[in-house]
Amino acid sequence: MTQYRTERDTMGEMQVPADALYGASTARAVDNFPVAHEPVPAPVIHAFGHLKAACAQANLELGKLDAKLAEAIIAASNDVAAGKYDQHFPVDVYQTGSGTSTNMNANEVIANLANQRLGLGVGAKGQKGAVHPNDHVNMGQSSNDTFPAAMHIAGAVELKERMLPALQRFADELAKKEAAWDSIVKIGRTHLMDATPIRVGQVFSGYAAQAHFACVRGGRALARLEENMPIGGTAVGTGINTHPEFAKRVCAALSKKLGVNFQEAPNHPEAQAAKDSFVAAHAELKTVAVSMTKIANDIRWLGSGPRCGLFELLLPETQPGSSIMPGKVNPVIAESMMMVACRVIGNDSVITTAGLGGIGSLFELNVAMPVMIDAFMESVKLLGNVANVFTDKLLVGLQVNEERCRALIDQSLMMVTSLAPVLGYETCAKLAKQAFQENKTIRQLVSEQNLLPAAELEKLLDPDSMTRPG
Repeated sequence: MTQYRTERDTMGEMQVPADALYGASTARAVDNFPVAHEPVPAPVIHAFGHLKAACAQANLELGKLDAKLAEAIIAASNDVAAGKYDQHFPVDVYQTGSGTSTNMNANEVIANLANQRLGLGVGAKGQKGAVHPNDHVNMGQSSNDTFPAAMHIAGAVELKERMLPALQRFADELAKKEAAWDSIVKIGRTHLMDATPIRVGQVFSGYAAQAHFACVRGGRALARLEENMPIGGTAVGTGINTHPEFAKRVCAALSKKLGVNFQEAPNHPEAQAAKDSFVAAHAELKTVAVSMTKIANDIRWLGSGPRCGLFELLLPETQPGSSIMPGKVNPVIAESMMMVACRVIGNDSVITTAGLGGIGSLFELNVAMPVMIDAFMESVKLLGNVANVFTDKLLVGLQVNEERCRALIDQSLMMVTSLAPVLGYETCAKLAKQAFQENKTIRQLVSEQNLLPAAELEKLLDPDSMTRPG
């Protein structure tokens, strides 16, 4: 049976599990918000650890916080940042829109950990010499600037460490295919219909370029989170109850520790009242997801078949595709990437809506921040993970079906395009229609009608030369 202890906040007493490191404010939030039964994403909790450590260091340097208390807070905060106490952060995502409950959760856990280090134990708040969650851990801060600052930290770190490296691997592997397959020619398609030839390397150069731009867009998303840190604005962006140098010092400490160039917001009322930085950052992620759909969808279509589809690519077989059709294998890795894109695009709607005036952004504070960062962090995680999965389980083992590519080129009616400068557009259009009706190739028909010398026809219908004009 669960044992409880009695804790107090400004609204009165609360029963808190005896082994919990949080206090009354957190217990009250747990009681108030049994909505999703999903806590704030762990990277946000770790970000709070980094943030509270930097804040304590800044307050120590500024002569605001006693050295003994500061050292205990910093050590406790670093443990939270390392993920050692994630289980003590139970507050639901769908809580107060400012994230106050999570900020107080962090304040209470860090205070109790610090007090353990000081030999005072859990629940020592109010005792002489004890660390207080509000007076010490939250010194010079408000939930209104700490929660959005933690959003920036969590988002930036995950972009830098999870998503951007995965996108770079994705781009690099596509570039390898571009180089390896540059001499293989296939038929091109526009409007889903046959077009002129294109080298497989050229097709994959387009995919590689999209992936490269995805890396660029990820970098731009990171920049949006680096450049507008809200810490220092406190309650409404005026900086009440904090030192003028506080924010600058906190950003410097975080930048040094995390290798991310955090910069204090140039305008604190904007940084707290609106969340345009996150709307802009996630717009870049949405575009990355859209790029992924183009690449994944093309590849699964080019691998369709094996008897009745395009079958120009040979996708790695990863698992049986059907519980009823024996031997069937499906492009499941591409399908996974397509579904990730669906989720990311949905998350973009969440983030945009949460940033809207009258919904999230109200007067001096955005009050939809927890759902915004939950959606953002899911997108970063999914894009990073699926990029790695697609690279490892599809791209690395992907092959070209060269025999099929050659066969389709020879059958294509659009090979007639290279003859148009010699025979004329209308003559070539008639040839294409006749070849289709008589089930002949362009080469056969032109030869039968003696429209061109054999050597000239051979030269004009060379598919590789069609991909290298000039």
